[in-house]
Amino acid sequence: MTDSQATSAQNIATTYDPTEIEKKWYKTWEENGYFKPSGQGESFCVMIPPPNVTGSLHMGHGFNNTIIDAFTRYNRMMGKNTLWQPGTDHAGIATQMVVERQLAAENISRHDLGREKFIEKVWEWKEQSGGNITRQIRRLGSSVDWSRERFTMDEGLSHAVKEVFVQLHEQGLIYRGKRLVNWDPKFQTALSDLEVENHEEKGSLWHFRYFFEDQSLKTQNGDNYLIVATTRPETLLGDSAVAVHPEDERYQHLIGKNIVLPISGRLIPVVADEYVEKDFGTGCVKITPAHDFNDYEVGKRCNLPIINIFNKNAEVLAELEYIAKAGEQISKTIPAPSDYVGLERFEARKKMIAQAEAEGWLEKIEPYDLKAPRGDRSGVIVEPLLTDQWYVKIAPLAEPAVEAVKDGRIKFVPEQYTNMYMAWMNNIQDWCISRQLWWGHRIPAWYDAEGNVYVGRNEEEVRQKHNIADHIELNQDEDVLDTWFSSGLWTFSTLGWTGDAAKDALNDALKTFHPTDLLVTGFDIIFFWVARMIMMTMHFMKNEDGTPQVPFKTVYVHGLVRDGEGQKMSKSKGNVLDPLDLIDGIDLESLVKKRTFGLMNPKQAEKIEKSTRKEFPEGISSYGTDAVRFTFCALANTGRDIKFDLKRVEGYRNFCNKIWNATRFVLMNIEGQDVAQTANPDLWELPEKWIISRLQKAEANVHQAFKTYRLDIAAQNIYDFIWNEYCDWYVELTKPVLNDVNVSAERKAEVRRVLLSVMETSLRLAHPLMPYLTEEIWQTLAPMVGREGHTIMTANYPVAEEEKINEQAETDMSWLQSLIGAVRNIRGEMGLGNARLLPVLLKNITDAEQTRIERIEPLFKALAKVESIEFLTDSQEPPLSSSSVISHASVFVPMKGLIDPKAELARLQKDLDKVQKQHDQIANKLANEGFVKKAPPAVVEGEKAKLAEFVAQLEKVKHNMEQIANL
Repeated sequence: MTDSQATSAQNIATTYDPTEIEKKWYKTWEENGYFKPSGQGESFCVMIPPPNVTGSLHMGHGFNNTIIDAFTRYNRMMGKNTLWQPGTDHAGIATQMVVERQLAAENISRHDLGREKFIEKVWEWKEQSGGNITRQIRRLGSSVDWSRERFTMDEGLSHAVKEVFVQLHEQGLIYRGKRLVNWDPKFQTALSDLEVENHEEKGSLWHFRYFFEDQSLKTQNGDNYLIVATTRPETLLGDSAVAVHPEDERYQHLIGKNIVLPISGRLIPVVADEYVEKDFGTGCVKITPAHDFNDYEVGKRCNLPIINIFNKNAEVLAELEYIAKAGEQISKTIPAPSDYVGLERFEARKKMIAQAEAEGWLEKIEPYDLKAPRGDRSGVIVEPLLTDQWYVKIAPLAEPAVEAVKDGRIKFVPEQYTNMYMAWMNNIQDWCISRQLWWGHRIPAWYDAEGNVYVGRNEEEVRQKHNIADHIELNQDEDVLDTWFSSGLWTFSTLGWTGDAAKDALNDALKTFHPTDLLVTGFDIIFFWVARMIMMTMHFMKNEDGTPQVPFKTVYVHGLVRDGEGQKMSKSKGNVLDPLDLIDGIDLESLVKKRTFGLMNPKQAEKIEKSTRKEFPEGISSYGTDAVRFTFCALANTGRDIKFDLKRVEGYRNFCNKIWNATRFVLMNIEGQDVAQTANPDLWELPEKWIISRLQKAEANVHQAFKTYRLDIAAQNIYDFIWNEYCDWYVELTKPVLNDVNVSAERKAEVRRVLLSVMETSLRLAHPLMPYLTEEIWQTLAPMVGREGHTIMTANYPVAEEEKINEQAETDMSWLQSLIGAVRNIRGEMGLGNARLLPVLLKNITDAEQTRIERIEPLFKALAKVESIEFLTDSQEPPLSSSSVISHASVFVPMKGLIDPKAELARLQKDLDKVQKQHDQIANKLANEGFVKKAPPAVVEGEKAKLAEFVAQLEKVKHNMEQIANL
């Protein structure tokens, strides 16, 4: 032991304060390169789900990072060549939105700046705020290799994105086409289906009359019109047909006939399609192929024209774009009614409803519950819009990705998410990858003046490949790629993949760490990210035999972090918790300001302020990283949402204190004393045999928990062993030994060695979950047990030694614990202090049990504060005693001489009066016929159960009073 370590052993702080410990150790770990791969042994690699560079960590990030770090530290300590790859995502739409808001505050738009200047602004903002997210990741204790940090728009990843795009295009898997997309009018970009949230909202169903061209035509009701119901009147100008079900007898004679479209006077046909539900509404549906995805498919089947009525601001066009049929280019335009030109879609709706009412073709309006599709970031209703976009042909990529999960090369934990993945993959549609943004990977495609498109890695390559002269002007595509396109390459692009087979074959990082071992993610991005990573990786990464390489072997899916009531955490509910506020603490006023910041509704802000002040009258205490991490791990049931309760964090902060105080006890009892340098089991007695046996089982259980991805079980075993077995039992069992002058010096030295070595082993066992506390204490204890190494991070993880498991010792100890517990319960019931030694009588004890009790008698007497033990035969009756039962055995403590009968009778009389009053209240209620008749049966039965309980209590108190009266 060095002098500095000896000083540290003598002067360990009286109380546990995580703040300085955490700052010191993370800096030390990072500066010494402990997070980097060792370069030796079997590899283990996990990729960080790249957080958006825009934001700050929320509870989901804290949960996710804790889980990943626990597995990373565990595998590192198991001797594996471990890499946790960090990085951040450029988050196209989110980042552009943040910077545009900042500019708007200065009355500047991105268009005022121009593309190049705006991108400069975004990079400036990224440099200023991008470090915030990495600072927060550090505060969580995440042991990522910062020397390999990547950003989805850094030079290497940008090269990979272009390479993938070009290769997919050359293979015919990327194409450009005019298709219906989800259009966000606010952000002026296409959205994937996954970026659209359907909100349950109150709306209306408008019923319009569409009159027949031939006025002699009639419905079965004798009307010369069809009644068509719609939730979107504003799209009427784009109708191409009215559809009925082909087997609907009411409309058979009308199929193929024309209807005059209101307002425009354009003729549209009645068509038959099975998409229509005969029993819904009137059985007639307006078909608007350019503004509804289902209608688009009907239009293709029925060869209908497609008429786009809106511009990209969702305003009515002056010239409606008329496409003869799906798949063709715009063939002509038709004028829109002049009164509607330039109207925003919802203004057009109001005008159309008013016109329908005035002209007599509005039948009725009904309230209607609908699912409004809104952009997940803008919050505005998205508009199905016909636009030119870039797509990935997905079916060829999906097939091998499905097979990899089917044959077990990729496993989901829990397995239930396999079904979710399969259901989506089997119904997958081509992926729209272009976004009408400025921030992101610009699409590597160029256009000439005639609209011809050329794809290449750069303009020079395009000109060379297609023999385009320098004087011919080429303009690069204005769009950028969907953010998920670049993050879909994450596992291999971050390891330096170039797309050049010869170069990649020499890439040690790719060869060593790909495929990665584990992906930890929330279920909400299985489709966004996980599926796309599998498809992209398997297409571009190959094994030596040419077979597709998977991106990862296991996908661990965790649930959402909810509040203590099970509600989703959201800004609007005011129940959001910041993991860093739990770690560092936050005062009430700052917390209120944080929770109400940005809320536009004053009443909502007032409500959230009130609830926050009630819930956190003194703010949030500082719990430290280890307590927060341990809470996450303890709650980590695979796949299920978790209720995050601050009481659990308080409990685990107490656990940290317990470990700290137990360490102080160990150090105080070994300082200046002999400590055995090597184990001598011949000197072990029951406590040592038991704690060593229990340690082996705890180690085995924790290993199994890691193997099965059950961090909650790992946490529970660590907690139970350290607190309940080591601190509450073994530490207490050592006190009589260490304080007994009659115990040999050799025996005491061995007890000190076991105290020390079990604590040191426990620290290594807990380290993946609680890195800071364990490192701080381990630095002091490790040299004392002869363990070498600069950090606990690279120390060996404890492995169970089966030969040290001692079932006899565990059985004996279980008896000892039961006996002590029984006596302590009696002591509590009788109101006796801990100082008084008690006589104990035991009955119904077998010979084998008597022998066992005799073995543990000294320990029993010491810990239970017992002066004598007497065994009663079956025929012997104990004197008046307080008793307890252990299995078939009875434990008695005679009352005589231990209590004051007069004082005890007075106390019991008060108990009797109290119980009698409660009994009479319930009895009177049940005697009331009115109550019994009117109250629900369950309530009446509940009251009867209470009465029976009070009757039993009365009998017990009276019995005790009779016994004491005879003392």
